[in-house]
Amino acid sequence: MFYSRLSKILLLAVLSLGLQLSAKAQESSLDSTNFIKKIIKKFVSSEKDSSRSASFMVLPAVGYAQETGFEYGIASTYNFYIDKNDLNSRTSNLTLIGTLTTKKQKNIKLISDIWTKGNEYHILSELRYRDWPFNFYGIGNDTWKADEDYLDQKLYRIKLDGEKRFAPNFYAGLNVNYEYLKFKDMEAGGIFEEPTVYGKTGGQYLALGASALYDTRNNTTYTTEGFYGRAKYSYAPNFFGKDNFIGSQVEIDLRGFYPISKSLTVAAQGLYRGTYGDKIPFYVLRDLGGDMSMRGYYLGRYKDNNYATAQAELRYRFHPRVGINGFLGTGSTFSKENDMRLLPSYGAGIRYFFSLEHNSSIRFDYAFGEQRPGEKRQSGFYLSISEAF
Repeated sequence: MFYSRLSKILLLAVLSLGLQLSAKAQESSLDSTNFIKKIIKKFVSSEKDSSRSASFMVLPAVGYAQETGFEYGIASTYNFYIDKNDLNSRTSNLTLIGTLTTKKQKNIKLISDIWTKGNEYHILSELRYRDWPFNFYGIGNDTWKADEDYLDQKLYRIKLDGEKRFAPNFYAGLNVNYEYLKFKDMEAGGIFEEPTVYGKTGGQYLALGASALYDTRNNTTYTTEGFYGRAKYSYAPNFFGKDNFIGSQVEIDLRGFYPISKSLTVAAQGLYRGTYGDKIPFYVLRDLGGDMSMRGYYLGRYKDNNYATAQAELRYRFHPRVGINGFLGTGSTFSKENDMRLLPSYGAGIRYFFSLEHNSSIRFDYAFGEQRPGEKRQSGFYLSISEAF
């Protein structure tokens, strides 16, 4: 009798435990399914998040080059509102990029673009450490691939710009920029040894200046309407002596955005950067190329005292999560010694919007540049977080 009752109790216990485990398994399965659905919805759904929450994206960085070996790291961005309750609050963002190589090279950059409460202040900053090689081709816009000279570089950079709003859409403020650079020529007898190249071993400078901004953009991350105009000036006094940079730097950035329809926009930019002084070190000269302007050219393939460019994009966002771009531009470096030689830049790309609330995008671009006699056409593929302008 006792064993019979015990067996019944055990049977009930086993059945009860089985039912509990089954319920928990179903609950766990439902939780897992719900979690997956939430992730899919977050990155695929066309529905905009009404909570005005922050967004975060991380991309892996993997590559290989003969001079660096295997490269690995991350590129990440965090977009947010300082005041979520203010519907006019502009998107602020923090971007961290960090890569290492098997040859012990490092490239770490933290940049920010912050709009305070009520958009009263606009703050830009950059912290950077770079222990990375690069190719030097000479000075001017008539350099050749055959003259490529391999340099080792170390860079420390601290930049801070602070601007206050003084009138609707108008800001003005101050800026400071410190850089320390060190170079080593890895290939003796190359173009880097020419006497016109100043600052071969590196140097440092501290530049102080002012800026003014007029900004009517409807969105700071993916603009479809409005105007942006920013002028910046800085001066580097003789703080460090020797052959360090002493002189001025100027930047003028003008952008216009014109909607053709709800999903189609024409965007245009004109950009000028200039460096002024006597015996300007090569490391503060202006570079043509990169992933922001004159795409298709290696950054620094052409460098000189001045750099001017104009580019335009046709942006078609046919789905809340996906868009395509076509772009073209022209530009040149120049100085008293080297006349302007306008170069072509053109290409196309795809956009994936990982945050609908902030209109934050991942950019895939392929661009073409010029083809010099006896050389392959210059080109480049770009995977970046955020738009070019």
